[in-house]
Amino acid sequence: MQKVRKAVIPAAGLGTRFLPATKAMAKEMLPIVDKPTIQFIVEEAINSGIEDILIITGKSKRPIEDHFDSNIELEENLREKEKFELLKLVEETIGLNLFFVRQSYPKGLGDAVLHAKAFVGNEPFVVMLGDDIMEDEVPLTKQLIDQYEKTHASNIAVMKVPHKDTSKYGIIEPEAQIEEGLYNVKRFVEKPDPKDAPSDLAIIGRYLLTPEIFELLENQEPGAGNEIQLTDAIDNLNKTQRVFAHEFKGERYDVGDKFGFMKTSIQYGLTHKQIKDDLRAYIKELAKELEAEDNEKAIEEIEEVVKEKVEEKKEEIKESKEIK
Repeated sequence: MQKVRKAVIPAAGLGTRFLPATKAMAKEMLPIVDKPTIQFIVEEAINSGIEDILIITGKSKRPIEDHFDSNIELEENLREKEKFELLKLVEETIGLNLFFVRQSYPKGLGDAVLHAKAFVGNEPFVVMLGDDIMEDEVPLTKQLIDQYEKTHASNIAVMKVPHKDTSKYGIIEPEAQIEEGLYNVKRFVEKPDPKDAPSDLAIIGRYLLTPEIFELLENQEPGAGNEIQLTDAIDNLNKTQRVFAHEFKGERYDVGDKFGFMKTSIQYGLTHKQIKDDLRAYIKELAKELEAEDNEKAIEEIEEVVKEKVEEKKEEIKESKEIK
């Protein structure tokens, strides 16, 4: 059995949900407090035992390459000023086995993964999407690798989502639960209408795939959004070899939209040693202010209702007198 050594991180998306910030910068470089989102993904890969990482980039994504490259002037400046803690932070992103290739046209996630064919070769590999930051005692990517070592088959991370949100995800139709949290899958459906969704188990941005996926991607017809969908290729792969679904039970932070990004920033900030105490105190004070505002608004609404009722009663009395 081949060891899982390689990871592919698609990062070629336009980031339209974060405009205007992403007009001239990579969405993946937006910081959660002081760390770019893509660094969380790379760290998960490294902590899972991945040795080589390919990042699929696109236009305006050069800052990603620069972030993981050395900056000699900055390093020398920090060293001369004896700012060794900052120097250590900078050096943590250097010396990794990172490779980059461009996706020239946004043809979908399946097309982006297909760009990794030469890099992957004939090995199993993981795909890690940058919109999902995962937190658990054992990194999710390592959980998938552990499952592969037992099943010798592709396996996809899934998580239960509200049924109304199934149209936002690839959804699995489970055939049977082989063991706790591991499903044999009947089919994979890309972004179904909630009324047609076969379950509430959604694909959440971590995939462990065998190299046979590439032949299917090369012949895959465009699907949802007129794009080459990875989910469709996985569904076809499942017809010729087993593809399992691994249910993730840890914390998932969706940084692909503004509200999810803000929630993640707050959650991470509450664990950040430099700001956690001040942030906690600020949130408590802000909560008091918001509660006071809500109470004041509620009182104003009650007073308005009472005022309307009084005016109605006055009108009724006036009409009654006029009739008499």
